[in-house]
Amino acid sequence: MQLNVKVYSDGAELSAMKQVAAQGVVQGFTTNPSLMKAAGITDYLAFAKEAVATFPDQSISFEVFANQPDQMLKEAQVLAQLGQHVAVKVPIIRATGEDNTAVITKLSQAGVQVNVTAITTLDQVKLAVAALDEKTGGIVSVFAGRVADTGVDPLPLMRAAAKVCHTKAGVELLWASTREVFNIVQADQTGCDIITVPPKILAKLPKFGKDAFQVSVDTVKTFDADIAKLGFTIPTAD
Repeated sequence: MQLNVKVYSDGAELSAMKQVAAQGVVQGFTTNPSLMKAAGITDYLAFAKEAVATFPDQSISFEVFANQPDQMLKEAQVLAQLGQHVAVKVPIIRATGEDNTAVITKLSQAGVQVNVTAITTLDQVKLAVAALDEKTGGIVSVFAGRVADTGVDPLPLMRAAAKVCHTKAGVELLWASTREVFNIVQADQTGCDIITVPPKILAKLPKFGKDAFQVSVDTVKTFDADIAKLGFTIPTAD
């Protein structure tokens, strides 16, 4: 199946990033504070500099840590200077519920590529697109997986978000919080420009397009192999 959506790897483990890059299946990378915490990153800038040096020609997103506008602006400038293809992630809102559109606008007008993140509503999409400068462009990251986690179908939101994002030149819609391989197909079908995928799901890409019957056969083979390794038996009467 030929897809138009670009696939980015989502994570903060440099070894995993190198591995997926070597496979030639991704066009860029995204990170966030939670992923860095899980990866045990202790020096943010050292990690960011090494990542940019390792992937100098690919888009890579780093997120600000501050939750106050003035400090967010300062951090964003530091991150933006790390490399030509660096995008700075700024959440659409702060924990207080206040939006960060003023920060996003200032950065975008200054030529910083902003990846507006943590978006879950169409109103937030509209705010993000309005805040991004048309000459600079930017990325609008909608957390489709987290929307689905609430029991709501995210596809109508993503279709509507694509229409809003594509009203402004240079603005790309990103499907975030991917949960399964099929999300890549859904992202493509709903008009997303990018989908960010964790390595554990990227590892399943070789199964893409595999015959369903063969999946069944391979599943049973796995059961048989695991049973043999465990040595389990179920006593039965003769």
